[in-house]
Amino acid sequence: MGHASHSHGHSSEVQPRDPAKIKHLLVVTAILGVLTAIEFVLAFTMERGILLTTIFVLMTLVKTFYIVGEFMHLKYEVKLLIWAIVLPVIFIIWLILSQLIEATYVFHSIKEIFG
Repeated sequence: MGHASHSHGHSSEVQPRDPAKIKHLLVVTAILGVLTAIEFVLAFTMERGILLTTIFVLMTLVKTFYIVGEFMHLKYEVKLLIWAIVLPVIFIIWLILSQLIEATYVFHSIKEIFG
């Protein structure tokens, strides 16, 4: 019994890399790296508070759009599809922030009563 070789449309040859795609990937990676570096510097130079938290949330949303758009290849899809993925993330961030604010209020209220 011989084994027949079947071709499924895949070439065994190495495909040449597209320099434009590589350049685009490097640009996107550089943008994400710069945003992360800015976050890192801000984390160690700014005092903790609502301003720093707001900056982090906004920068995280920008990075989320880049990641969803570029690495998940949704930049070229319908904008509604991108929002269907990103909008729940925004609501989750809002939920976490609102719970942290509420927990801080409750903590300080209990501290005033008992302490």
